[in-house]
Amino acid sequence: MDQPPRDQFAIGTAGDASARGKPRDSLMLTAMLTVPAMSAPVQVRVRNLSAGGLMAEYAGPATTGDAVTIALRGVGEVAGSIAWVAEGRVGVAFDTAIDPLLARKPVAVRPRAAVRPKLSPL
Repeated sequence: MDQPPRDQFAIGTAGDASARGKPRDSLMLTAMLTVPAMSAPVQVRVRNLSAGGLMAEYAGPATTGDAVTIALRGVGEVAGSIAWVAEGRVGVAFDTAIDPLLARKPVAVRPRAAVRPKLSPL
C-alpha cells in the first residue's frame, strides 16, 4: 500500500512541488468516484479540496497512478489520477485545476414562499 505524502493532505506526486502547498478547504461533502477496478461509481466523502486535487475517504481498490473521475457538486465531473493510497483514504490529483469554491455554493436555491396578505372579513 502506498503511503500518503508527509503532509497527508498534499496532492501531487513526489516531484511535483507545484501542486503542494496550495490552499485547501477542509469540508465534508459526498462525491461519486469512478476507479478502473470498480464497474460503477462509488460514493465517497471528500475531506479536503483544492484547485489541484482532493483527499477522500475510500476503502476500495485503487493503485497510485490509476486514472479516475470524480463528480463534485457545483463543479461537475473532473478527471484525475490517484496520487496516493492509505488506509481508508485516497489522494486524487486533478488533470485540470478547478475552482474549489464552486463545491461550497448551493446547488439550487429554493424559491421563497409567496406571502399572502390576510384578508379582513367583510
